[in-house]
Amino acid sequence: MIEKEKITLATEQFKRCAPLFIALGDPHRQKLCLDLAAAGEDGINVAQLTGQSILSRPAISHHLKVLKDSGIVEPLKKGTQIFYRLRLKENFVPVKELIQTIEEILQEVDGSC
Repeated sequence: MIEKEKITLATEQFKRCAPLFIALGDPHRQKLCLDLAAAGEDGINVAQLTGQSILSRPAISHHLKVLKDSGIVEPLKKGTQIFYRLRLKENFVPVKELIQTIEEILQEVDGSC
């Protein structure tokens, strides 16, 4: 039998991870993340991202806002331009914790069979 506390913990962890899952659930945002990763620590601006995409500049800006609001992307102002860079490492800590909790729940289920 699964401990009720584990289920409660997993529920709370899912809630904390939801913005990240929603932001990464869109294929266009997934590609943007890969483009940002390829750009490295210096980042990339909207014009450059638009050149690498089939999306319009306003659509790129919208998707960047979603990624920024979820904490996946960080804007970096350089002169008059804004560059964007990926910030995933710290955002995946709650996901790792969720996976660990789920693994513990699965071990309890497997152990009870």
